[in-house]
Amino acid sequence: MPPTHADNTADTAENSDARDAANADNTAKAFLALHHGRSPADPLILPGPWDAASARIFADVGFQALATPSAGIAASLGYEDGGGTPVDEMFAAIARITRVVDIPVSADVEDGYGLAPAELVERLLEAGVVGCNLEDTDLATGQLKDARQHADWLARVREEAGDRLVINARVDTFLRGDTSAAAAIERARLYVAAGADVIYPLLAPVELVTELAQGVGVPLNMATMPGGPALAEIGELGAARITFGPGLFHEAMEALRGHAERLHSAQPGA
Repeated sequence: MPPTHADNTADTAENSDARDAANADNTAKAFLALHHGRSPADPLILPGPWDAASARIFADVGFQALATPSAGIAASLGYEDGGGTPVDEMFAAIARITRVVDIPVSADVEDGYGLAPAELVERLLEAGVVGCNLEDTDLATGQLKDARQHADWLARVREEAGDRLVINARVDTFLRGDTSAAAAIERARLYVAAGADVIYPLLAPVELVTELAQGVGVPLNMATMPGGPALAEIGELGAARITFGPGLFHEAMEALRGHAERLHSAQPGA
């Protein structure tokens, strides 16, 4: 019996899903490849767009990939960071960013917003990203999660994602007051064993970058702060990837404030 219209429709949908999955795989793999084989003085630089307009600017000047900051997006939408942005609004903002650029985008989705691994991965892929930041702070309590439980959760995220997402596991020991490299490395190794591709020790001091890079066994993400070392210097210390958190958003807002103040002061009678 010849195939029915319903059969053809189902086949078409399955083929489309297969192509989409293959494209996501290839893009994520290409994004991960950007982290490897680089000169120490040439780390991967990932600016942090907070909306579609800023993403276009970063892409237009030639950056290879982008990494959204949850804090920058939250502020642009009128919310506090740390889980203050409604989940639907966060993913909608991320999707607007990926829609206007043709380079890989990784998304900071904090602690996953309480989503089950399958739903989290589905929403990330629907938003068009090929990577994500996942932190080990429990936003509900402000405390570090149990490292092994978090590693188990990361393993489930990896299982759902396969090779379609580059997982950047954020380690918050320095943020929570533990200043030792050993504590960060201990957690990082659990997360790498669970499937993390990159490790991001937030607020780690520059003098520990080399020890951390050697200890985690995968590319190290470091965030740079105003007045910090040059990007090439951070790379030479061992960081394969450099991000900026909400720093670029704050710089842009300060520049806008300066323009606004000059306009205001130029008004007659000001």
